Amino acid sequence: MEPWETRDWFQEFLDVLNRHDLVALRDLLSPDVRRAHLPAGADAWVSEYADLLRGFPDWQWRRIQLLVEDDRAAVHLRGSGAHTGIFDGLAPTRRRVSIASFAMYRLARGRIVEASGTDDAGAIRTALS
Repeated sequence: MEPWETRDWFQEFLDVLNRHDLVALRDLLSPDVRRAHLPAGADAWVSEYADLLRGFPDWQWRRIQLLVEDDRAAVHLRGSGAHTGIFDGLAPTRRRVSIASFAMYRLARGRIVEASGTDDAGAIRTALS
């Protein structure tokens, strides 16, 4: 993909995350996507995102910066939402959480095949404690 196509693709990815569309999310992931220090596969990724949305039904991501080179995209995002449901076994606190997230994605044929970055769930747990 050309850099402009990757930028458009990433905007679509962000829109899917912010619509909470788990079916469309799966379509943007390789079935065997590899993630640094996390379980591999689209099923694991979608399951973890669904858990986030159960705990934070209003969760939204905002792009701060996106850098594209060859088949890779590096992103700085800000995620936020109110903890009104169970997240990672934690009862709702009603606290509003805002975290910085940094990620590197490798794309092939319009799907994420590799991902690495910050531990967003860990940052959220820290913000809730």
